[in-house]
Amino acid sequence: MPSFAEALALMEAWTESESLRRHMRAVEVAMRAYARRFGEDEELWAMAGVLHDMDYEKYPAEHPYRGVEELRRLGYPEEVLEAILAHASYTGVPRRTLMSKALFAVDELTGLIAAAVYVRPDRSILGLELPSLKKKFKDKAFAKGVNREEIREGAEALGLSLDEHLAFVLEAMKAEADLLGLK
Repeated sequence: MPSFAEALALMEAWTESESLRRHMRAVEVAMRAYARRFGEDEELWAMAGVLHDMDYEKYPAEHPYRGVEELRRLGYPEEVLEAILAHASYTGVPRRTLMSKALFAVDELTGLIAAAVYVRPDRSILGLELPSLKKKFKDKAFAKGVNREEIREGAEALGLSLDEHLAFVLEAMKAEADLLGLK
């Protein structure tokens, strides 16, 4: 099985966009945190997070199929590939594993959190609190591209309330503010 360092290098080789790279790192951070919470393999979950959109920039019409094809060729575990396929609702791949449910749950939410940080005067996640994030979540005009229903559905699939899910991912991202460029 490839290492996390190899997965990160692969993502960087396939992705030029700095904002897309930051998104995948944010998803990685949230996946690591949930892996710890659920007693799962942190490195494996981090790989799913950091690789989930690796083909989005080069092959948007074939995402996530093209990336999964390459990952399969390179020997990545089927559990990671299934989670990546299942994170995109349009693939029709059911989210059967806890990893696939978590990846689906954090993908849109990390984007909402990043957007909430970018409109803050100091552009720092450290001062962002749950009530402010909830307000942004409820404001349909804010970050219109974020699918709030998928965030709700993801929280439910993990057995969490929406507030628990928002707070958990926010805190996970705060803990890695330097890595994510959100300090």
